[in-house]
Amino acid sequence: MSSRKAEPREYHGAAGGFGSLQGIARIELKERAGPGAAETLYRQNKPEGYMCSSCAWAKPPNPHLAEFCENGAKATLWDLTSERCTPEWISRHTVTELRERSGYELEMRGRLTEPMRYDAGTDRYVRASWDEAFAAIGAQLHRLDPKSVTFYASGKAALEPSYLYAVFARAYGHNNLPDSSNMCHETTSVGLKKVVGSPVGTCTLQDLDHCDAIFYLGQNPGTNSPRLLRPLMQAAKRGCKIITFNPLREKGLLEFIDPQDPVAMLTQKPTKMSHMYMQVKPGGDIAALMGVIKRVLEIDDEAKEKGLARTLDDAFLAEHTHGFDALRHTVENTGWDAIEANSGIARAELERAGDVYAGAKNVIGIYGMGLTQHVHGSQAIGMLVNLLLLNGNIGRQGAGCTPIRGHSNVQGQRTVGITEKTKLAPVEKYRELLDLETPEEDGHTTVEFLEALLDGSNKGFIGLGGNLAQAVPDHERVHRAWGEMELTVHIATKLNKTHLMPGKSSWILPCLVRAEEDIQASGPQTVTMEDSFSHIYGSIGKRKPASEQLKSETAIVAGLAKATLAHRETRNAKLAWDEWTGDYARIRDLIAHTFPDEFHDMNGRMNRPGGFYRGNGAHDRIWKTESGKAEFTDPTVLNACGIGEADGRFHLVTVRSNDQFNTTIYGHSDRLRGLEGTRMMVMINPNDMERHGLCDGDLVTLIGDAEDDMERTVRGLKVTPYRLPDGCLAGYFPELNPLVPLWYHDKLSKTPASKGIPVRIVKE
Repeated sequence: MSSRKAEPREYHGAAGGFGSLQGIARIELKERAGPGAAETLYRQNKPEGYMCSSCAWAKPPNPHLAEFCENGAKATLWDLTSERCTPEWISRHTVTELRERSGYELEMRGRLTEPMRYDAGTDRYVRASWDEAFAAIGAQLHRLDPKSVTFYASGKAALEPSYLYAVFARAYGHNNLPDSSNMCHETTSVGLKKVVGSPVGTCTLQDLDHCDAIFYLGQNPGTNSPRLLRPLMQAAKRGCKIITFNPLREKGLLEFIDPQDPVAMLTQKPTKMSHMYMQVKPGGDIAALMGVIKRVLEIDDEAKEKGLARTLDDAFLAEHTHGFDALRHTVENTGWDAIEANSGIARAELERAGDVYAGAKNVIGIYGMGLTQHVHGSQAIGMLVNLLLLNGNIGRQGAGCTPIRGHSNVQGQRTVGITEKTKLAPVEKYRELLDLETPEEDGHTTVEFLEALLDGSNKGFIGLGGNLAQAVPDHERVHRAWGEMELTVHIATKLNKTHLMPGKSSWILPCLVRAEEDIQASGPQTVTMEDSFSHIYGSIGKRKPASEQLKSETAIVAGLAKATLAHRETRNAKLAWDEWTGDYARIRDLIAHTFPDEFHDMNGRMNRPGGFYRGNGAHDRIWKTESGKAEFTDPTVLNACGIGEADGRFHLVTVRSNDQFNTTIYGHSDRLRGLEGTRMMVMINPNDMERHGLCDGDLVTLIGDAEDDMERTVRGLKVTPYRLPDGCLAGYFPELNPLVPLWYHDKLSKTPASKGIPVRIVKE
């Protein structure tokens, strides 16, 4: 073993800049989307244009000439690839053979072109017609107990197919409607709603123009939402102090060169983004925020004693909040030793952060899955809200709480009824508008679906997009059970690993991408989606579809519903599947009648520049909580990881690379971390490498250490030195998902705890 300490990998450039342009060009060379893709990119995220199918960041009313980012462009080029994955190619291979290929190799085959059914006798997918597919799936759904079937949605499908999907599920007979939110931000939907009464962020895009400080926790904008970098840069330039907490030093939060700024590109001079950057331990955000709050309370006490201007807004606290005294008692009785030990951050640093908060007029809290994907993630969100409430930093200009969502319409799908929770479904409106009586019991979350899969009670699965079997925890157990289902149906654009775990009857139904022209009986169709700021936008595709055989998601959902419900003795004449498919404006009218306060005149407003705002009670200080006020919460733990520290135990954080969007892998570059070539790696602090006798490039096995007597391992990981807190490892999602126990999830929401997985490391 070398005596020289390993040199951590890092990227020596800034986020953005020429690196982002080269990243886009590299993917275009692979996909050969053609000159027409440039027209699509030009229309991307603009009024009456095409809305990006990547993340859920806002579409501003006054867009730039190029209103897309590196990863948004990659997603568009990936969708518009010239490669085709035809039935002829797929049927040349058995499913068993295809399963040996990586997810990247499968998606590189290109766009699916025709419906296919699984032939168990030959272990191959073969060509099918749409009529054959709808009839067979409808008949089999009719035979199955509706309660044994789960309808999953990936978060990409627009509001129109999503609304119909939820109606279809309830007309069929269940509320088993998990979506990708269950895997990432359900902690927000449940935890944020508990404390401020809103399941979504309270800010609008304009609030970012008026804040003095941003507390930024557990999110990586450089890779996961690059269009956020410009407003952050503009905030930093006007003096807003960005205080960042993250176990990894993410380049987008350190320095950024705006690719659309000619001067910055010419000089290559980056903007420094974070005023302070603290590498918190996995799950240490609760303790870190406790330290910040402790300092703010001390400053306020001193000011009160000296008769100076206060930091706490007493009038706001009295009128709008509940539970402050309990929080204060806990903070005052928690020592700095415990705070430092659980956060990994020195007291002096946390006090500096508290000084920034106390000196700011308007503060915004921004967070991502680094907060939500923990066993006590809901408590972490509660602590961030606690901090914001101290000075009334929710419900006024320049202040509030902003979760950064992943899929482009994941928030909107929940809004229009894709939810497993009966109390959140528009049950009365279904009855009034559609003569539809809906099931009374709650349905499956994603974790509950998987539990039902493992115990054999879930017999059928329909996936509206996504690659769910790869995205979920506990791969070995789950994958073994997946193929035991009676029916699996995948509405998809490209072949993926989940398709290769066919049930006894299995179908792949290929659909249009959002950038493609969608022609129905009434002509070209527009679809709509909701961003992270609760704004709704219309999107119309112009590109020629990849195949004449493709159908829209709306047409497929309606076709499945019509075929399934046709088996009922009594037909509900108000379920007008053909009419809705023929004219999506009729679906939007139905959405507007179902949610009149938020979606009135939806057809008239959907193409408004900047979208139309559907409103948010907490933004206006209307608190839809149990107390009728914003709730302070009193944390029961200082670290959000459900399993604590022990000798030899690490906590693993799973992350996305720069060439990745959720389970989609565009390539093998993680440029902004200085990593290239392989995704089978584990990042580790050089000090921890030395302590465990590891060298750069060694191969290791990670072994799950969840104390449940279940064996979970991932082998063949390359040791990669990286700047991380002691005791912390990092590696890629979804390759390391086998290490996450299914039961290891947020207590309130059941969101998998993928940011603090207990593991041990063994040299191979």
